[in-house]
Parts: sequence; C-alpha cells; structure tokens
Amino acid sequence: MPEIAEPNHEIVRDGVHYTLLGTAHVSRVSAEQVRRLIRSGDYDAVAVELCRSRYKAVIDPKSLSRMDLFSVIRQNRVYMVVANLALSAYQQRLADQFGIEPGAEQRMALRLADERELPVLLIDREIGTTLRRISVNLGWWRRYTLFTGLLAAMVTSEQVTEEEVERLKEGDVLETTFAEFAADRRDLYQPLIEERDRYMAAKLRREAERTGAKRVLAVIGVGHLRGIGRCLAEEDESPDQVTAELERLPPPNPWPRRLPWVLVALILAGFGYGFAMSPELGWELVVSWVVINGGLSALGALVAVAHPLTVLSAFVAAPLTSLNPTIGAGMVTGAVELSVRKPSVGDFSRLRDDVASLRGWWRNRVARVFLVFLLSSLGSALGTYIAGLRIVGQLVEAH
Repeated sequence: MPEIAEPNHEIVRDGVHYTLLGTAHVSRVSAEQVRRLIRSGDYDAVAVELCRSRYKAVIDPKSLSRMDLFSVIRQNRVYMVVANLALSAYQQRLADQFGIEPGAEQRMALRLADERELPVLLIDREIGTTLRRISVNLGWWRRYTLFTGLLAAMVTSEQVTEEEVERLKEGDVLETTFAEFAADRRDLYQPLIEERDRYMAAKLRREAERTGAKRVLAVIGVGHLRGIGRCLAEEDESPDQVTAELERLPPPNPWPRRLPWVLVALILAGFGYGFAMSPELGWELVVSWVVINGGLSALGALVAVAHPLTVLSAFVAAPLTSLNPTIGAGMVTGAVELSVRKPSVGDFSRLRDDVASLRGWWRNRVARVFLVFLLSSLGSALGTYIAGLRIVGQLVEAH
C-alpha cells in the first residue's frame, strides 16, 4: 500500500478493513492522495462524505436547470434552497482563490471508482435533514443570525488566507462555513459533527454489509476522522437503529407556531374593539394595517427590483396573508414574479456563479425570485408587528 500523507485511521470490524482518510475539502494534496490510494488497487469499495442530493449535484451540475421554482415556492422550501446556495457560494469563493474546485477529493474518488467499477458508498446524512436539525437545536434569533450570516458570506469580497483554508483540515466543511458567522459554535457542534460522526460510521457498516465489501476506503473530512473512528470501533447499536434515530426530526417548539395565530387573534380583536367603539375608528385601524403591512412588503419587493405587478401584489397580498399564517406574502410575490419574468435556461445554468456576487442576485432571474420572496416576506413580517403596535396605540388614544 502506498505511503499515506494525509491523516488516517485503519479499523477492522466485522471482517471489514476500513481505511478512514482525513482530507481537506479544498486541497490539491487531498485530491492527489485519493488518486494514489484508489489506483493502488487495495480497495473493493469507496465511501464518500456525500448524501444522495449532494451526490446528484456533483455528478449532474445541470440539475439546477430542472428545478421547479413553483414547487419550491409553494412548498415553502425557498429558505432551504437559499441556504444550500449560500453554502455552495461560500465554498466556491474559497476554491476560486486557490484554483481548485470545492470537494475535488470527493470528485476524484467518484471518478476513479467509476473507472475501476468499484461500488460507491454514500455515507453522509441528507443536508436538508442536518439543516433542519440545526434549526430545531437553535432559538429563533440564532436561526436568523445564521441565515443572514450565510447570505452575507455569499457576497463578501473579503479574501481568505491560505492559512484559513488549511484550517479546514481541523474541522468539517459545513462547520467551518457556519463558524464564519457563528459566535458560539457549541450549539452547532452536535448536529454538525457529533451526530454526523455516528451517522456516517453506521452507514459505513450498513453499506459494507450490503455490498459485501471487505476493504473500504472512506474519503471524509479530517474533522470527522476521530469521531467516525471511535463510533466505528465502539458503537453497539445496529446501523439501522442509529440512522433511523439521527434522521428523525425532534418535535419543534410549539410556541413559534402558535405565536402568529396569537398575533392574528389580537389584531382581529383590535379591529372588532375599534369598530365597537366607532365605525370611523375601526376603518382607521384597517387602513393603518393595510398601509403599514402592505407598504413594507411592497418596499421589500422594490428593493429586490421586482416587476411593478409584483410590487402591487405585495401591497395587496401582505395585509391578507398576515392574517393567515399558513400562507406567506413571499409565496404570492414569488409566484407573481416568476410568472411575469420567467427565468431562462441561462439563468439556471449561471445560478451558482451569479449568487457568489451581490450584483448577481439582481441580475439572475432565478436568484431575484428568491430575493423577492425573502424581502417581501421580511417586509410583511415587520409590518405585522409595527402595524400591530400602531393599532394598539390608536386604541389607547381613542379610549
């Protein structure tokens, strides 16, 4: 077996020899080491730190061009798509500076495994599940700061030093990305690192048994090396039990779901009380609600440089959707913008590159649909609280 330059663990369990190769996700050295090991002919399977959706994105870069934007908006998956684009854009920024594509060692592993007809084992947890478990693990303010930080990380022009890239070898690429704008990393560590260590160790065992592999090369971020090695050697539970446990979403805190309905009840009660005092006051309250809520949502759409019809739809829809928490203003404005300004195939194909710059978000029609959704939703949310306080003030003055 050739000399291994990157950190690694050799573990034998249940008759299977695992070589855990710790790599940096933006490193020529790591990619070359993967090449040397696979070409040695010592392995009958290759495992990669990818989930099914990330694997599809790697082998089919044009998959974005087939994204159904109406479904993304209707199913309220815009935040998840934008978060994925943010992670991709941040990693692309690192790669552009050093002339190597993100995840080059994973791509190398996939290409050489295909050439040698070796089974590829996808061992990471779905990124959507990981992001949702992070969301459940954080309070609403931390979720907001992380999401806005992700957006900021996409469009910053600040250069990254080579020393910072090398620090990717001390952690996981997702953790490193989040850590750029997370002051306290402890509440991220469990879903990002500890859980995925257990998950990937369990998937290694399960996939090795499924394929009958006896010598497996696992190409993983070096931040997972120690944890996966420990779990692979010591975990007593069956792989199926571990993966099922870590794919399950914890029950969300009920209050974030209840609060919008509480606000709606209070707003409607305020309207009723105002009309009971006098019809004139009641209509004043309604006008305040429409102007403030609709106005701020329309302002958000204007900032996104939405089509005039989209801006109008924001003004009309926001006061109504804010009284029905199951429908957001962004769902309406995003659908309208998508209808009046249909993205071209070129917009989809350039999406990942365009979102790496601030100007690209407004230039690319797909990205602009996301901007319209996000900014009109933000305007409506602010309008709900500001208009609610205004209504309370008007009732107090009139009492």
